[in-house]
Amino acid sequence: MTATLFAGTPTTSTGTPTALTGVPTMSTGMPTAPTGARTALTGTLTALIGTPTASIGTGTLTALTRTPTATEQVAGSRLARECTPPPLPGKIVDVNLTDTTGAAPMRLTVKPAKVTPGTVSLRASNTGTIAHEVVVLPLAAGQSIGKRPVEADNRVSEAGSLGEASHNCGEGKGGGIAPGFSSWVTLTLKPGRYELVCNFPGHYAAGMRMELDVTQ
Repeated sequence: MTATLFAGTPTTSTGTPTALTGVPTMSTGMPTAPTGARTALTGTLTALIGTPTASIGTGTLTALTRTPTATEQVAGSRLARECTPPPLPGKIVDVNLTDTTGAAPMRLTVKPAKVTPGTVSLRASNTGTIAHEVVVLPLAAGQSIGKRPVEADNRVSEAGSLGEASHNCGEGKGGGIAPGFSSWVTLTLKPGRYELVCNFPGHYAAGMRMELDVTQ
């Protein structure tokens, strides 16, 4: 009798798994309902992922590459006017420093290119897009402009320099003239030939040099 009961128990238990087996079948169908939730979640993630893309594509990059507003241009113009050189003594030589978006060709122009000996004031204006300077170097007899050896630091030797205009919105030596600003220097020049150069790395080789003749 006892054996029969034990033998029957598994039979009854065997039916239980049958009933349980159906549960996964019902559970298997349950993901059908959350599919919509996952779809909604996917939309939410898409929206979240799409937001920074739009922000970077149209906001940040546009801000970095956009043209300055009229207000910003006026503000920059006002600062440049405040940097206008004061009245300077002697003969005035205007030096213009420019470049094409920070790359070659770079140009340094001098006006006038010939002055008489004595007190000479250089007014240097940076109309380019990066910082520049003006250094005054003597030219030896027979030496041509643009022929100075460029050293390892992409500059030329400043040995014998008579002075420079590189103080942003100020006189004499400094860290460089910012775009839209000026610098100036007053020198006493003897008769001779002088090479005016921008000696920032690579600028001399890129074309920023011009001759100034001091003669009677």
